[in-house]
Amino acid sequence: MKNATTKKAPAKRRSSEMRAEYDFSKGVRGKYVEQYRRGTNLVLIDPEVTAFFPDAKAVNDALRALVAIAERKGIRKRA
Repeated sequence: MKNATTKKAPAKRRSSEMRAEYDFSKGVRGKYVEQYRRGTNLVLIDPEVTAFFPDAKAVNDALRALVAIAERKGIRKRA
C-alpha cells in the first residue's frame, strides 16, 4: 500500500487589490454608523418560534409583557 498524503497544496497568495466584479459605486458610507453607536443587539430566534412573531415589534411587545409579569412577581433583573 502506498503512503498517500492528505495534505492540501498551499493556497496561492491573494492579491490585495479589489476584483473587477466588486462594485461599490452605489454604496453609502456610514449608512448604519448611528445605529451601531447606539448599540445593536442581535438575537437569533428558532424557526418554530418565529411563526408567532412576524416582526421586531411583535417580539418587543411580547418581551415587554413578560417583563411586566416578572416585575409583578418580584423577579429581579440581572445586573
